[in-house]
Amino acid sequence: MRIITGIYKKRNLFLVPGISTRPTTSFNREVIFSVIQNYEGSRVLDLFAGSGSLGLETLSRGAVWVDFVEFAPSAISTILQNITHLDCSENCHLWRKKVDVYLKSCENKYDIIFIDPPYDKNLINPTLKLIYEKSLLNDEGSIIAEHSPQEIIAGEFTPYITKEKHFKRSQFTWLRAMKNECSQESSLPK
Repeated sequence: MRIITGIYKKRNLFLVPGISTRPTTSFNREVIFSVIQNYEGSRVLDLFAGSGSLGLETLSRGAVWVDFVEFAPSAISTILQNITHLDCSENCHLWRKKVDVYLKSCENKYDIIFIDPPYDKNLINPTLKLIYEKSLLNDEGSIIAEHSPQEIIAGEFTPYITKEKHFKRSQFTWLRAMKNECSQESSLPK
């Protein structure tokens, strides 16, 4: 797997060994980065980070900061290898936590949030709920979720969907921040 473009263009990345982590394929990364191409000055959150390829691609494209969140030991080792390989440790941090634990304690705001959990584990909607409850997305920010086509984004989030792309094995959903809401908390079911 290689970085697509930017300052690290064509640099190889290490993959998480074994079959427990599904890598984001080159095709899927092309889909993701064809919609939003400008990451200049962005603060990025890469949830269920795997190898870290999504966050590292944004650093290559001008993001100023990436927080990686991962819990699997093999993925953590791989992200650290990739950070060292690209020599970008001054622009990122790896949080060794479960995603829900990180989100519950997070006080940062992000321009881009990637959600790429294991497929068919019912993780997309609970993750979105925490992001919106905590208002972790800047007003002009975007959430980019890669998920199984069988995992449907809950109706409470459909007003925030800006784009969807469906493929046989993967679905991509882009969501915007809650803007101009009288009370963000009241717009989500308890």
